[in-house]
Amino acid sequence: MRMSELSARSGVAIPTIKYYLREGLLHQGEQVAATRAEYDESHLRRLRLIRAMVEVGRLPIAAVKKVVAAIEDESLPFHHMLGTAHYALSPQVEPEPTPEWEAAKAEVDALIADLGWQVNPEAPGRNELTQTMARMRRLGMGDDIRKYAEMAERLVREVDLDAIPVSDDRDTAVEALVLGTVLYGRALEALRRLAQESESARRFTRGGPGQPT
Repeated sequence: MRMSELSARSGVAIPTIKYYLREGLLHQGEQVAATRAEYDESHLRRLRLIRAMVEVGRLPIAAVKKVVAAIEDESLPFHHMLGTAHYALSPQVEPEPTPEWEAAKAEVDALIADLGWQVNPEAPGRNELTQTMARMRRLGMGDDIRKYAEMAERLVREVDLDAIPVSDDRDTAVEALVLGTVLYGRALEALRRLAQESESARRFTRGGPGQPT
């Protein structure tokens, strides 16, 4: 297909496609004339992936480049490729030089070890969880984080990872990871709020679901 058709089918404007080509995010098409190249389904898949990362994952181009490089490095194991995308999606939280941070970090490290999780010491999720737990402790919140960890483990084991296609198409696998992590994450937050409203109505009203005030 020509670039005009690639643009129409992908929903990506031609100037944007040319930018992705210049930046090396999209591989070059087959040159059939001095000023004309042909593109195929692999270009469509890559554009879908880039859109997922930029529009849904809100990743900067520098992060997208790292993910694309991991996809194209076929010597990189599947787990490490997915990890590159996971880390790109994760908030980058800087450690705090405080006793509260160190105490929360020790809790996070102990929880991960106790659960038997295989998590890189440099995983950004460690700092994100540490920051959250430090804030929880400052607010006097309880020690029930393990319950959430166990529920998260079941969800990932029984649902999340099964939705990622394990095939030779690494673009599709990363696209599924990005969309699933971001969109299902948002859906989970909304479902939790709805479930809280429903359970509150069940516990605290007599005539069925009440209207929030």
